[in-house]
Amino acid sequence: MKKLLEKISKTILITLVRFQVRKYKPLIIGITGNAGKTSTREAIASVVRSQKTVRAAAGSLNNELGFALTILGNWDDEYFGRGSSIGLWVRVFFVGVRGLISRRDFPQTFILEYGADHPGDIKRLAHALKPHISVVTTVGDVPVHIKYFQSTEAMADEKANLVKVLSTGDYAILNHDDHRVLAMKSKTKAKVLTYGFDQGSTIRASDVEYTSNEEGRPLGVTFKLNEGSRFAPIRIEGSLGKSQAWSAAAATAVGSVLGMNLVDISEALSAYHGPKGRLKILRGIKNSNIIDDTYNASPASTRLALETLRDVPALRKIAVLGDMLELGEHSEKAHRDIGVLASEVADVIVCVGPQTKAIAQSASGKLSSDKIFIFDNSNGAKSKVQELIHEHDLVLVKGSQGLRMERIVAEIMADSSQAKDLIVRQSQRWLSK
Repeated sequence: MKKLLEKISKTILITLVRFQVRKYKPLIIGITGNAGKTSTREAIASVVRSQKTVRAAAGSLNNELGFALTILGNWDDEYFGRGSSIGLWVRVFFVGVRGLISRRDFPQTFILEYGADHPGDIKRLAHALKPHISVVTTVGDVPVHIKYFQSTEAMADEKANLVKVLSTGDYAILNHDDHRVLAMKSKTKAKVLTYGFDQGSTIRASDVEYTSNEEGRPLGVTFKLNEGSRFAPIRIEGSLGKSQAWSAAAATAVGSVLGMNLVDISEALSAYHGPKGRLKILRGIKNSNIIDDTYNASPASTRLALETLRDVPALRKIAVLGDMLELGEHSEKAHRDIGVLASEVADVIVCVGPQTKAIAQSASGKLSSDKIFIFDNSNGAKSKVQELIHEHDLVLVKGSQGLRMERIVAEIMADSSQAKDLIVRQSQRWLSK
């Protein structure tokens, strides 16, 4: 009976969404990919907000019910996470109906993440709510959630549904650096723009450098965005990694579609600082620095995080790595590959979760046993990480959401009273888990 009620509720809410979209005709920007979706969403929002009113989906609202919560009333994932309570859905229903009668505050633009946990998810979402601009970030060699797909190519084909649904007057914005994403240009009727570090990109990122203060504390990243012979310098404060350049380049492509020039886009991106838990720089205990990348983890994003740890100067580097979940038969090899890279980058490795034993094993070829530690969970690891930290250390904390690696960040940040403002999953719902 409960499942039947949920199905009926979902159908009603999606119908209300379609009616409101048909009535108010907002621009819909859809984003999919196996890494970088949220950072790209926030960068795009910063650019578009300089031209139009914008509502971007909060948190992990990347399915039908999440779309309904975003479009009908701007609820966040704290409400969504409370489950399918009758009171919540009745409230959403009445707000949705009222919005059909009068909705002065209806945004001109929605920026939505289209998630794919299982085959058919994006195809269904794209037909339920068709975007006008589709952005595909990356697929990678071993994507997250691949355990539910037959192959990486099957996952890529699922992601491609977000561009397949586009019309000739729409735009597909594709990551030129990912060959599986670039191949999607042959699967759409839309106009295609590309972004990335490759020379053939419509919007090309280059000259990535990390900034620091006089004490050597990391501050952020600078790079250039190039469009033909023109370029604009970009400075992102508080976040690190090449991923910031990818996100900004994707946002620049969207701005270009909207008729903005590079100067205006560069000014708009000055408001972008990166979302919580995505390569954020935080002050740590003992005058250390933390790279907080605890939102989630896939092989591609973990490799990027380790490359960032490698490239940011520091006297000593610690990698605190949690399981990368939902990789199916690829899991052991993916963790072993990460172990090899981690041993080349970090002076100390702390492994969290049963699957990271493969990281420890492959790292042991280069690091001695007193530099590698293994724990079952983040609660067990956090006091040891605190003990290991020396003054001026640079500490990367990374792992899948299920490992709750943000608990370690909360333990080692300089001012734990700022946890709610600076790190992910600090709502009462998450803290009670």
